[in-house]
Amino acid sequence: MQLHITGDATADTLLSTDPLALLVGMLLDQQVAMETAFEGPAKIAARIEGPFDAATLAAYDPEALEAVFRETPAVHRYPGSMAGRVQALCAALVDDWGGDASALWTTGEPDGADLLKRLKALPGFGEQKAKIFVALLGKQYGVQPDGWRAAAGAYGDEGSYRSVADIVDAASLTRVRETKRAAKEAAKAATK
Repeated sequence: MQLHITGDATADTLLSTDPLALLVGMLLDQQVAMETAFEGPAKIAARIEGPFDAATLAAYDPEALEAVFRETPAVHRYPGSMAGRVQALCAALVDDWGGDASALWTTGEPDGADLLKRLKALPGFGEQKAKIFVALLGKQYGVQPDGWRAAAGAYGDEGSYRSVADIVDAASLTRVRETKRAAKEAAKAATK
């Protein structure tokens, strides 16, 4: 399968073939455009010394990793804090999952609820981010354990266009943006 999230072939290929890249992209998906967040792993991989893997990133010198994030174009608009979050995520993967991001959904054959619980236990993954990632795995990565749609909540609904899980091309990106914009407007109207 080939993901089409960023519009950059190199970045999308890395996301399609490397579970750690997909997980890091999801972690970075806050307060920046979705494409920017999911291009982040490719930028990191191209700039670091050594392989792009959890052990390397967990052990990376924190100041050097922050410099990687700050290099133009920046990996994220908050390079310092996000470099720290990526490092914490990778340390948790090393400590709890043998450094293998895919172990989150392959070890012990978890159902959807278990997968959601595992994701929520990761640094930087709250309820919403974990649900979106379950939906992304199910809709585009072929990871569909029993109950994955229920675990993903509304993000798992077919044709919902609520998140990155529904982006397969430029048209679907536009639909996701429109859905998000409408949700923000509705939330603002509800608070008035």
